[in-house]
Amino acid sequence: MPASGRSIHARAAELEADGRTFAFATVVAVRRPTSARPGASGIIHPDGTIEGWVGGSCAQPVVIREALRALADGQPRLLRLSKDSPAEGRRADGVVELVMTCHSGGTLEIYVEPHLPVPHLWIAGTTPIAGALVAQGAASGWHVTLFDPVADPEAFPGAEAVLGDRDLHVLEFEAPPFVVVATQGIWDEEAVLAALRRDVAYVGLVASPTRAAVVRQWLRDETGLAEERIAALRAPAGLDLGAETADEVALSILAELVQVRRGRASFVAAPGPATLAGQAGSVEPDAPIADDIVLLDPVCGMTVDRKDVRHLAEHLGIVYAFCAMSCRTRFIHDPVAFVPGPFAPAPVSSGPSNQPA
Repeated sequence: MPASGRSIHARAAELEADGRTFAFATVVAVRRPTSARPGASGIIHPDGTIEGWVGGSCAQPVVIREALRALADGQPRLLRLSKDSPAEGRRADGVVELVMTCHSGGTLEIYVEPHLPVPHLWIAGTTPIAGALVAQGAASGWHVTLFDPVADPEAFPGAEAVLGDRDLHVLEFEAPPFVVVATQGIWDEEAVLAALRRDVAYVGLVASPTRAAVVRQWLRDETGLAEERIAALRAPAGLDLGAETADEVALSILAELVQVRRGRASFVAAPGPATLAGQAGSVEPDAPIADDIVLLDPVCGMTVDRKDVRHLAEHLGIVYAFCAMSCRTRFIHDPVAFVPGPFAPAPVSSGPSNQPA
């Protein structure tokens, strides 16, 4: 719905204070004819809904799509929407050129800025590496929670909470936390299993390659976890920096967490629930596409009318439209159940491309 500049900015401040995830889009320049005016703004939520107004029925789905991408990679971008853009779209220096064949004829420039909450780091264990990771994580601005039945809160002053829990089930979260198991043989299997059963962003195990193989085999033999969940376990955790001391190992793990959070890690498929890159497989381009949004609901198979697109979610770089929130909710909880599948096309278009060459 349209909203005044004052109210939409107040709403953004409220979401920021609550630690919510959203993207803020602002029209910064126009060349008429366009319906939007400079200063028009909107808030795009992770479920693809929008508060405010940044353009008409042609521009809004594109802004939502790029806002979801901004939330995924954490990077702002300036969108330039025009009929007169180059035939080959490009993404460079934060500028995204988009050819809009359904556009009214003018040009819109819209700045999209992601607002991401402070990341949460959950650490299992009371080992020296766990202690070093608590200290370094807190110093880097992460919200740190430590789990261990024998943990002394006074020994971990950097942790916001120290919980005597082994199931990691006592906390709820707005954004998926990052989990590092640093129990080092004491209760590795229990902690890893508890983490992999939740939709966390990352699960890492501090262990030697030999010990990591033992834990993976136990997960296969004893837990019934799907193989793709087991494959998402990062073990040994951390970048290979040649680390030897507890502080160095913690630094290597924190560096890997930053890679994952910023969308730079090659071993995960996408931000969100921990997944392994390359698991989606290939798909056929046989469903309707509008501005790179797949209009065939991957859950129920219904075709969503372009003018009624409201519920969106992105998976592996493809934005899908859903006929209802219930379908979207099922999809985001288990996207691999629906992609690949009969309703999982790769985006293609007969018009000019808006992707990089």
